[in-house]
Amino acid sequence: MDLINILEKTVSPDKAELEAAQLYLEQAAQQSLPQFLKGLSEVLKHGGNSPVARMAAGLQLKNNLTSKDPNVKLQYQQRWMLFPEDVKIYIKTHVLETLGTETTRPSSAAQCVAYIAAIEIPQGQWLRVIHILTQNITNPNSTEMMKEASLEAIGYLCQDIDPVNVAAQSNEILTAIVHGMKKEEPSTHVKLAATNALLNSLEFTKANFEQDTERHFIMQVVCEATQCEDAAVKTAALQCLVKIVSLYYQYMEHYMGPALFAITVEAMKSDIDEVALQGIEFWSNVCDEEVDLAIEASEAADQGRPPEHTSCFYAKGALQYLVAILLEKLTKQEEFDDDEEWNPCKAAGVCLMLMAACCEDDIVPSVLQFVQEHIKNPDWRFRDAAVMAFGSILEGPDPVQLRPIAEKAVPALIELLRDASVVVRDTTAWTVSRLCELLPDAVLTDLHLNPLLQALVDGLNSEPRVAANVCWAFSSLAEATYEAADMADDETEPSTYKLSAYFEPIVQKLLETTDRNDGQQNNLRSAAYEALMEMVKNSPKDCYVTVQKTIMIIMERLNKVLSLEGHIHTMSDRSQYIDIQSLLCASLQSLLRKVTPEDAPKISDMVMTALLQMFNSSTGKSGGVQEDALMAVATLAEVLGSEFIKYMDAFKPFLAIGLKNHSEYQVPTDSTFRSSIMRL
Repeated sequence: MDLINILEKTVSPDKAELEAAQLYLEQAAQQSLPQFLKGLSEVLKHGGNSPVARMAAGLQLKNNLTSKDPNVKLQYQQRWMLFPEDVKIYIKTHVLETLGTETTRPSSAAQCVAYIAAIEIPQGQWLRVIHILTQNITNPNSTEMMKEASLEAIGYLCQDIDPVNVAAQSNEILTAIVHGMKKEEPSTHVKLAATNALLNSLEFTKANFEQDTERHFIMQVVCEATQCEDAAVKTAALQCLVKIVSLYYQYMEHYMGPALFAITVEAMKSDIDEVALQGIEFWSNVCDEEVDLAIEASEAADQGRPPEHTSCFYAKGALQYLVAILLEKLTKQEEFDDDEEWNPCKAAGVCLMLMAACCEDDIVPSVLQFVQEHIKNPDWRFRDAAVMAFGSILEGPDPVQLRPIAEKAVPALIELLRDASVVVRDTTAWTVSRLCELLPDAVLTDLHLNPLLQALVDGLNSEPRVAANVCWAFSSLAEATYEAADMADDETEPSTYKLSAYFEPIVQKLLETTDRNDGQQNNLRSAAYEALMEMVKNSPKDCYVTVQKTIMIIMERLNKVLSLEGHIHTMSDRSQYIDIQSLLCASLQSLLRKVTPEDAPKISDMVMTALLQMFNSSTGKSGGVQEDALMAVATLAEVLGSEFIKYMDAFKPFLAIGLKNHSEYQVPTDSTFRSSIMRL
């Protein structure tokens, strides 16, 4: 069959044609891979072939050179090096000669050149390819497509190769990239390819950044590229600045005031999401660096030595300007945002949290003013932005300063948990959960606790996104309340705590939440079980009766789930079935740890029977379920002590399998497991 015709059918809308083409290509590769790759390189090279055939040939060639799987990638690289030399030269010649001749973007040949170079250069071979590529870029007679494809090849290569393998040619690479980025370059396609290549090669340029003149030139070219009218080039140039400020923070003082501040603030204000995201990300990275430098300075002071690097406090200096923009971005959310879609509104929230961690108390006044102005705004977007802003600054500033502010905010937050907007309720639940985690004293007051708990329990009836955050709030609240409880010196757990009167209804509501039909959405079921576990783990003595009742409920559910195994038919149902088993096992562990030595023998037969049934089931042989069941057995053994010995004959076969498989499934071998099981 004609290879070109087959390649064209790899994009056929006809399923039968498509599958037949794929089968043919797989068989051709199996019969003689070197000859198959030579044929693909011929199709790729010849400009008379259709663009579809050439693209498909390039894709097939590339897919036989590299893989996202590191082990497969290594196998492919080793396989290439075993090809006859004449075959490798033939293919390399063809892919190089293809550069600049394709009519589609991005260049398929560029990828092939890069991945072959990434294999051979570390072996000391095909070193001349970099010189060929850089000459293609700097040659005034090169076409636009030639420059663009050669820059793409360099970009792919820099992304895929260890910098040490091209250190000797890094100056040549950088010179070519900068040549393509210059404002005098008329082609935006070339500029974009050059800017992306620089982004991928910044780790290579450490020596260049250490030299003032070279660094000045690189920064000038990048800053000029941020002013390009083409949004893609502008975005790529800003991405370079984002990466540069992380890699070379210590060299940025010369550029921050005159250029970087203005460039990135302008980007943050942009109506183009991709541009705005990079402006925000730049300052997020600055905050990250300065938090790390603050930690370094503190450690150096403790050790009586000067820090190796010092902060320039860029974030604090720009605080008043940045916060205003970030708060404005928070008001741009959409009611039905995709959870997976990253946008400037979400990025602004993260940046605000980093600013709070970096600038600490300095951020409070400006954010607090915004919160007070908009917490009751008729527009839900502004109410939501106010709550998000408040939640974002709860970590970083002095808790002593924040506590009275937080206490005053609690009534408003309780009210907003019942807001008409689901977005506002979701953000409020998130903020309350952070408040419970970071400033629990603000909510554990006699004035606020009862109405807050009522609002949170009601919140478990809300949409999954809201209810999941409410579960997190219960988890944080349980731990904080337990830690704040009074306990005698000779006690291992408190007799009571502030949640005792509410414990049973909260646990009951969490159990109902785990059973919601929409529990798969927003990880609600997992969040509810985790909250239940935290409530049990952090329960005082006077809640023990509820713990006993909950054990029976969990055991009833576990037995019911085990009885359903024969009725599971789809992969989706099986995945959900395994997840529920794991959650029930984890819940059982938390409950068993609270059981008294006197009560443990009363339930041990029931528990062990269910766990042995789980080991015998088909799902019990999977790594995750096996691990969860083994840990539940270990917890039971720990509680029972020597009385567990009566179960060893039945349990030993599964213990042996678990230990045999631990390297494959990572079955637990921690100290609890060893001490509870191995000694028996």
